[in-house]
Amino acid sequence: MNLKERNKSLMKKFEVMINTADENLAEELVDSKAPFYTPASTDPLYGGKGYLSVVHWMRKGFSDVQWHITDMAADEEKVAVKWNLTGTHNGEFMGIKPTGKKISVCVMNFYYFNKDGKITNDVAAEGMIGIMRQIGMNM
Repeated sequence: MNLKERNKSLMKKFEVMINTADENLAEELVDSKAPFYTPASTDPLYGGKGYLSVVHWMRKGFSDVQWHITDMAADEEKVAVKWNLTGTHNGEFMGIKPTGKKISVCVMNFYYFNKDGKITNDVAAEGMIGIMRQIGMNM
């Protein structure tokens, strides 16, 4: 399998990891020194557990949140992924009380891999505006 195909295959496993919050998959797929930046924390979060903390943060506001890969392009060291994020706003999220509204948001991320096939960085296009609008925040 070439590196492009390997990276696409790893992203399919990553999709399973974030939708199940599987800590073993997180350890397997994410480099322990990889920093992740998120509105959930003022400091970077590191490694698979850090990445999963973002998943848990989202689940506090959207208990049924799911990410589905709708498109991806890969090269030897990175993968661009178009996600469809869905969920129901049934918990407080960023200070907004539950509305019961369903959300469906397009999110774009770029994932960078090391030679061992572990994610070392995730650069996200901001999907937060779409989420906030769909749960009723005036912007």
